[in-house]
Amino acid sequence: MGGGSAARVADWRWCHPEPLQSGNVPDTSNPLANDSNENQSPGGLLETPDLGEVLVSAEDLEKRILELGQQITADYQGRPPLLIGVLKGAFVFMADLSRAIDLPVEFDFMAVSSYGNSTKSSGIVRIVKDLDVELAGRDVILVEDIVDSGLTLNYLRKNLLSRKPASLAVVTLLAREGRQAPETELEYIGFTVPPVFVVGYGLDVGERFRNLREIRAFEGT
Repeated sequence: MGGGSAARVADWRWCHPEPLQSGNVPDTSNPLANDSNENQSPGGLLETPDLGEVLVSAEDLEKRILELGQQITADYQGRPPLLIGVLKGAFVFMADLSRAIDLPVEFDFMAVSSYGNSTKSSGIVRIVKDLDVELAGRDVILVEDIVDSGLTLNYLRKNLLSRKPASLAVVTLLAREGRQAPETELEYIGFTVPPVFVVGYGLDVGERFRNLREIRAFEGT
């Protein structure tokens, strides 16, 4: 009988926790309230020895993406574009870019693979997810996270052009310095970065670090 009573008391306390004392209630109104540096990872939980220097800050990302949105808005007056995001890395960039474009844009996505879980490209490109919409007669903007050698991009450009769009342009958040083949065409570039592996703002290594607010060098293996 005594054990049953104790269990019931414990159950009641579990369902009715004591109220937080005044002064100990966390401030959740501002997600950055407890962050001493606006360009750091949320709560510092993602800080590891594998993360190197900040190459592009969150503030610079926001400013440049607004500029790209304004440029695309001016270039596509009277012909709202179809944005094609290359998954998974471009999803954060595409979400912010689309809101900086003052046109009734439409969306679709492709997924391709050339890295897998490695930091080095395999040199083999394959389509993992294809488009759901037809491109014939559409003004298309391909949204990339980063262009390295241009192997994946050049493959995608040829593939998409074979579908007869009215026009095809490429916007990339990042381009690695001096790595693109001569035939690689990039109409809109956010930033150029050194030839190092980078993570953050949608870019990953082994599915980690996509939710960093900034672009960081990755120094792991």
